[in-house]
Amino acid sequence: QVQLVESGGGSVQAGGSLRLSCAVSGFALDDAYCMGWVRQAPGEEREAVAVIDQTDTTKYAESVEGRFTISKENANNTLHLQMNNLKPEDTAKYYCATGWSYCSTYSRYETWGQGTLVTVSS
Repeated sequence: QVQLVESGGGSVQAGGSLRLSCAVSGFALDDAYCMGWVRQAPGEEREAVAVIDQTDTTKYAESVEGRFTISKENANNTLHLQMNNLKPEDTAKYYCATGWSYCSTYSRYETWGQGTLVTVSS
């Protein structure tokens, strides 16, 4: 049974950093075709922000390019999202996701966790 458990969210001031983690169970992270992070701000649709494939090739939404870094920690079967220079518009619930149709922030995905809340104040 696939389980994705996110952690690491919190409240920070603009310009600050957070590192999100997603503990993966039910499959080996290094076997996954693609993993990603998506976010949903209040009143808005869910948005994919970063994906990483089997070769560790990464892609980012334009809104986070240069500030966010997605990575895999295969030894602990954990996916990370390092978020630097956070902005108030990054405020959202962040979810890790698997089951991507293709490895792009424009792709569909099938499974996501319960999410972790990130709040950025100005």
